Amino acid sequence: MIELNLPDMTCGHCASTVTQTCKLVDPAAKVEVDLNSKLVKISSNEDPGDFAEALSEAGYPPAA
Repeated sequence: MIELNLPDMTCGHCASTVTQTCKLVDPAAKVEVDLNSKLVKISSNEDPGDFAEALSEAGYPPAA
C-alpha cells in the first residue's frame, strides 16, 4: 500500500483528478482518497515514485 499526503488536494474535483492520474500510472490500481486528511492510498505494484512524479506533474505534489 502506497500512502501519499497531498496538501494541495482540497475538493472533489481534486480527488477525481488524483484518482485519474493514479489510474494513468497503473490502470489496475485501487485508489482511496481521503479529502479530510488529504491522504491518498494506492494499492499497486508500481514504483511509488512513479505515482509521486505523475501527481506532481498534475499539480498535486506529495508532501515530503
